[in-house]
Amino acid sequence: MTEQIRTTEQAQAEPEQIQAEPIQAEQIQPEAEPESTQVEAAQIQPEPIQVEPEPKPRKSRKPLLWGIVRWTAAVLVCGGVGAGTAMGITAAERTDVPGLATESDGRWEYPKLTLPALPEGAPRPFTDGNDGEIHHADLRRLLLPAPAGATVDQKLKGGWAGFDSYLELLKEEDRAPVKEYVAESTLRHVAARGWTTPDGTTTRIHLLRFSSVAFAEAFKDDIMRDVSQSERLPLGVEAAKIDMSAKDIEVPAVSAYAYTEDAEDGEYGTGQTRWAYIQAGDTFGVVTQTRKGEALTVPFQQTVALQAQLLG
Repeated sequence: MTEQIRTTEQAQAEPEQIQAEPIQAEQIQPEAEPESTQVEAAQIQPEPIQVEPEPKPRKSRKPLLWGIVRWTAAVLVCGGVGAGTAMGITAAERTDVPGLATESDGRWEYPKLTLPALPEGAPRPFTDGNDGEIHHADLRRLLLPAPAGATVDQKLKGGWAGFDSYLELLKEEDRAPVKEYVAESTLRHVAARGWTTPDGTTTRIHLLRFSSVAFAEAFKDDIMRDVSQSERLPLGVEAAKIDMSAKDIEVPAVSAYAYTEDAEDGEYGTGQTRWAYIQAGDTFGVVTQTRKGEALTVPFQQTVALQAQLLG
């Protein structure tokens, strides 16, 4: 590959870990104890104003005038607090206010998410007693389900998949070296799901579970090094840059690295591709989205964030 990744000086090194999630992703609860994931809007209740009793009227009208001034000031204060609160809410983006998100912001409608049940006595990957950060749950149950209205890929329906299904995402010249590398590692399972939404976005999610976190991290480091050299890019991608739109996704103990196809003339041939690598203990996830014209930012962020939560 002759073209190099164009990004900032900070992005020359390994991309920074994504921090906070701009899209308010639902909090995923274990199946055993499902809880509602709806976030209610904060109830704003201004504190009541304590008003002292009026002094006994005197012959002079001055106390009465002072009482009127005090009441007027109290009303102005209440009005100011109410107006300030209203302005704060109306000035914020609708999706920034908990409970006021709308479907018009571009997010897909995913089913309610729950973490799969674990074998008796098995800990979750990032809890005390699981120093190896092992996912004991069925890997297939950790795949993000397809959103409402999507057409599921019949070859990637959420079950076990061969490693070749992941290699098909890469350029042909990159497949053999990657396959050879994995053959020398301890890859245990591959699960995958794919779908296409009505807007034409094609999504593919692959989860690769290794025998230890060390092998999973080594695979991640190998990929990151190759991508920084414009190698091991998704099929049809000639140049890439770091996707800063996903930098605010934050899931404890999970790292995500996002990229987007880059083109000087803005032409992406069959479609623009965005993809992300998710490092979560012994499991490595790859989320790839392609759409004719331009791959949309919001559903990409949402999909990566939710998949990261399931792995966390």
